[in-house]
Amino acid sequence: MYEFHGWFGIAESPEESDAGSLESGIGDLRAKVAKTDWATGELSLQVHNGEYFLVANGLVNRRRDEAEELHALLRYVATRFPGSWGLLYERSSDMEDPPGQGGFRVHVMARGELHVRLDPFLSPVSPVIED
Repeated sequence: MYEFHGWFGIAESPEESDAGSLESGIGDLRAKVAKTDWATGELSLQVHNGEYFLVANGLVNRRRDEAEELHALLRYVATRFPGSWGLLYERSSDMEDPPGQGGFRVHVMARGELHVRLDPFLSPVSPVIED
């Protein structure tokens, strides 16, 4: 099983969301999102109060292309839109790197960088959310 849930605010710089080329970048991002075809997951670009947000959710039987495609897209967003911010929570029954099978890993995007953190809220999943 591979589960993921995330959201990312899209901004060209930490100072303002649109530094002059946001709309053309959003066009490119929209095209990348449209090419995504996941059987048991979703990826969308949404607009709330004039701000763009990338939203990803899914639950698949095992880690497949979804994980790599999602991570590649997040690297693109961090590079193309260095003011973007957000979180991706993921867990997998075959995750070897920390936290292993018993917890969530969190990808934190801020100021054009992605960092992996261990989740302090829902991990370890047993007994925090599962028996």
